[in-house]
Amino acid sequence: MGENRASEDGDRRIGRRALIVGGAAAAAGTAVLARDELARLWWRVPGVEKPREQGAVDYAGARWVAASDANWRRADRPDDFGVDMVIVHVTQGSFDSAVKAFQDPGHRASTHYIVGQDGRVTQMIRELDVAYHAGNRDYNERSVGIEHEGFVDRPEDFTDEMYEASARLTARICARYGIPVDREHIIGHVEVPGTDHTDPGPHWDWDRYLKLVRRARTSRTKAGAPPGA
Repeated sequence: MGENRASEDGDRRIGRRALIVGGAAAAAGTAVLARDELARLWWRVPGVEKPREQGAVDYAGARWVAASDANWRRADRPDDFGVDMVIVHVTQGSFDSAVKAFQDPGHRASTHYIVGQDGRVTQMIRELDVAYHAGNRDYNERSVGIEHEGFVDRPEDFTDEMYEASARLTARICARYGIPVDREHIIGHVEVPGTDHTDPGPHWDWDRYLKLVRRARTSRTKAGAPPGA
């Protein structure tokens, strides 16, 4: 009987010790998790400096030319802001004049990409970051903006090379973020609430453009490209 009680007392002491040790380990684990979570949340705060590779592009066919820091806001999309939209713009000028404008800190606007009439693509802001392009903060935070060289009242400015290059770019963006290829998620600047812009204008062929985007996305899928690649 005494041996049993001693054994029971010993078991209880061992049990209490195990609880203390286990509790300490759990608390340490929780502290590590909390620290990791705080670090993750910190890096997701808009405006926090994050490690970037200079000159890196998100689209393999693009050439990097940096926009002025005044024309965009650093972020960590899609972690801090989900991306669910592509917004189509027209430059109302030449390719070079658009690049120059987006490099000007006084311009206070820029898109992520510019597509030329010859099909060349320049990236000026990382997709991670928020470009000032839509004139609406919510739409800026949730979209990728693409400028197209030309004027809204000149249908001849929208060349085959431009449509095809832009469609390939948009297909990649849609694949990367799981954006549906439809007119609810691929829109014109004119459709952004509160904007006074009219681009891409009445001569932009939406039916043709969406068909090209779907074809580009399907062809990459059939070729075995990973989602978002």
